[in-house]
Amino acid sequence: MRTLALAVAFLISFAPFSFAAKRHSKKSKAAQSRSSARRTVKRTAKKSSRPARVSRRARVRAVKYTGSSSPLNRRLHRSRREFVSPWTSPTFAESTIGDVTEGEDPLVRRAAVQALGPYNGSVVVTDPQTGRILSMVNQKLALSAGFEPCSTIKVIASLAALNEGLIESDDGVRISRRHMDVTNALAFSNNYYFSNIGKKLGFEKVNEYAQLFGLGEKAGLNIPGEQVSPLPSEPPDDGVGMMTSFGEGFYLTPLQLSAIFSAVANGGTLYYLQYPMNQHEVSTFHPRVKRHLDIEKDLPSVRPGMLGAVKFGTAQRAQFDPDQPIYGKTGTCTDNRSPTHLGWFGSYQEVGGRKVVVVVLLTGGHAVSGPIASGIAGAVYRNLIDAGFYTRQEASTSPAALASRSETTYAQ
Repeated sequence: MRTLALAVAFLISFAPFSFAAKRHSKKSKAAQSRSSARRTVKRTAKKSSRPARVSRRARVRAVKYTGSSSPLNRRLHRSRREFVSPWTSPTFAESTIGDVTEGEDPLVRRAAVQALGPYNGSVVVTDPQTGRILSMVNQKLALSAGFEPCSTIKVIASLAALNEGLIESDDGVRISRRHMDVTNALAFSNNYYFSNIGKKLGFEKVNEYAQLFGLGEKAGLNIPGEQVSPLPSEPPDDGVGMMTSFGEGFYLTPLQLSAIFSAVANGGTLYYLQYPMNQHEVSTFHPRVKRHLDIEKDLPSVRPGMLGAVKFGTAQRAQFDPDQPIYGKTGTCTDNRSPTHLGWFGSYQEVGGRKVVVVVLLTGGHAVSGPIASGIAGAVYRNLIDAGFYTRQEASTSPAALASRSETTYAQ
């Protein structure tokens, strides 16, 4: 018993020292943790003071967008990378400044301006039965010397190939396991299909048909300020196929595209476009025919592709309606002469036997494209329908009233 009592007394006397040792051990570990944290902070601060390592791809981008391979440009910080746009035109702008609108149809003007919104672009609305421009938003852009047509050139290429007997409406080529005919090629804007057309036509024929449809000459009759660019004198370095797939080498104006789509809409009559400057010119207006195009027999092969673009292809933003069909063709590319990114859409709509042509051209950066332009054109058509444009009676400018007064005027 005495031995057991001595053992218990010994353990009781040693306990405080044991607990103190444990507390000291915990304090030591906490101190080590704080010391480690301080070392980590110092290393991080030292590392952050050095420029970040840059991959080879980033160095290539630096040279591409800044035009320099200096050490400053090669060292791109991860937290701040700059992108320099290759285009100079703004995507958004006030597009109505400077427009003269006294001779325009005010209802059509409101529909076009509202649809264009803040975009930097032009909207031209035309009566395809007379050649009268009902509204021209952003006249400075619409009357300029033109831009690359992008894929809108494919309408001309299709009609040229059909007229030359190079393709039939149901002919097709196999592209990536898919049978591509002219309808799907237009609807989906297939570049390979139309590049082949250009190679088959050759440079001289491509130029001949472009001129026949009005490229290289003024679309308007005595419209102040209208400019035009000449046709190319030789094929581009990329070959004739680029002329019929992207329009490379050509320069197209919104007025020229309006005249082309008016001819497609009315069956082949290429009118001089006229833009009345006041109400007196509106009251004395009568149409002038530039020439007749032999395309009526081929239009049934082209229109399904233009309708398909809106129904299931590149122009779905225009919103397909079987009761109010829209026929159109988009175009998206870069115009190197400007330089600017482009969004084209040429189109026409028929409602209750009355037809209207709407052409949209957008300029700017990546935010503009043919599909975006098609959405704006679709909004124009819907605005016109909501305002009762197609049911409005206008005897002075109706096709029936003007038919007997129409005359042919030869090229200036």
